[in-house]
Amino acid sequence: MRDVSNKINTLRTATARAVLRLSPETVIMIRENRVPKGDPFAVAKVAAIQGAKNTPQIIPYCHPVPLDFVSVDFEMLDDEIRVTTTARAIYKTGVEMEALTAASVAALNLYDMLKMLDDVLRIESIELVEKEGGKSDFRQPFAKSLKAAVLVISDSVASGKKEDRSGKIIVERLEAEGLAVADYRTVPDDIPEIRKTICDFADAMKVDLVITTGGTGVTPRDNTPEAIGDLFERELPGVAEAIRAYGQDRTPYAMLSRSLAGTRGKTLILCLPGSTGGVRDALDALFPSVLHAYKMLWGGGHPARETVAATREHGG
Repeated sequence: MRDVSNKINTLRTATARAVLRLSPETVIMIRENRVPKGDPFAVAKVAAIQGAKNTPQIIPYCHPVPLDFVSVDFEMLDDEIRVTTTARAIYKTGVEMEALTAASVAALNLYDMLKMLDDVLRIESIELVEKEGGKSDFRQPFAKSLKAAVLVISDSVASGKKEDRSGKIIVERLEAEGLAVADYRTVPDDIPEIRKTICDFADAMKVDLVITTGGTGVTPRDNTPEAIGDLFERELPGVAEAIRAYGQDRTPYAMLSRSLAGTRGKTLILCLPGSTGGVRDALDALFPSVLHAYKMLWGGGHPARETVAATREHGG
């Protein structure tokens, strides 16, 4: 079973379709309510919903997903029945298998109720029509490569007494996300030096993103919020809240973090914890969705969500 504990909850939607081929005579019997076992659609609908809910019992590697919604629709043509199912959940992993299982179970129940009437009856196809809500949906295409700088704020690392690990984790993650790391520096927990370096990154180098690590706790030398807070032109409290909320689900000590975020000009500044675990959690919480900030910083808007709106309308 794949580990999804590092993922964030997002609205996940998937739609699947199954096609059942049958004779025109059987279609007429269904329309005239002459199927001996009763209304096949009513039974198939209930079975499909049960199938979606019990997908992990049928498909061993599927995670138990707290489904918020399942719909089952039937379209009957001259010689086929199309079953369309939609599953929706707010969770860490997608609901494609739930939608596909619902469509499969509906088709199987239709087959079972009609098999004694029709020698040409067959399940012709089962396919995923669409899915959305995963991490790939939140990746933003950019015309140019984003340029980043990483700042490690630590007395012990700056003095050479301790090796930096958190900053290197950030560099690796940024490169994996497709950002170019233009600068990587280490400074002590000294307010003037922290401020000078941040201004150099944002005002002189004009990098798109600055990520700091360290100095966000409550020890006497944790000075990052005091050094950087008033350099922001606009604070982004939701970003800091997302970091702490994600961390709190994994360790109770996350409540003690004073992580913060904001913008200076067109530079996004993210101040992360100093521990390697805190850095990894913060990066998982923020990327890639935090990069949407550039669409707004550069004068754009939010991505259209016509597909999601249409799906919600369809499902009621």
